Amino acid sequence: MSFLKKTLAVVAGSFLIAAGINLFLVPLQVLDGGVIGIALIINYLFRLKIGLIIIVCSIPIFIAAWFYSRPMVYNSMFGMIFSSYMIDRMESYQYVFLYYVEWTPLARSAIGGMLIGLGLGIMLRYKTSTGGTDLLAHMLAKRAGLNVGVLIALIDGLVISIGGILLQGDTFPLSVITIGCGGVTTSLCTIRFSNRTRVA
Repeated sequence: MSFLKKTLAVVAGSFLIAAGINLFLVPLQVLDGGVIGIALIINYLFRLKIGLIIIVCSIPIFIAAWFYSRPMVYNSMFGMIFSSYMIDRMESYQYVFLYYVEWTPLARSAIGGMLIGLGLGIMLRYKTSTGGTDLLAHMLAKRAGLNVGVLIALIDGLVISIGGILLQGDTFPLSVITIGCGGVTTSLCTIRFSNRTRVA
């Protein structure tokens, strides 16, 4: 697969992820799963930059992954750095979008999840990603003999449960909707690719 296609996938995916986070989740203090969810919790509590937190939280995961599978690190590093950059660059548009576009919290949570899921799906389709807990889940799955999808779901559930305790309002139920819509969208983006890979 050409470097250009991977780069375009990272750029497009990062833009969608950044839009989903900044325009739909952050104004309502809704969470996503994994490292993004951890970064959102810290942002809501301490107002630190989301992209910067993602990079800091990803460092130990990438160090561990370096000894597990270096190709996985290479395929995820650029996606993690560029998506983090885009998330912080789009921060200033959060409340402008909230002011001009009126949707219900339920709709915002669902659309935000779908945008993030679409961004991740595009990256995965071209064999790149944002790394994060996906890398961690792959490593743990191999060592523990568990299903990767189950581990990712458990990690996501733990993140939003902690966020639901620390944050007020409808954070937990809206975050469940976000993760559900994101997971379905990512699956739809990658299922054709997975089937084609199995046939080959």
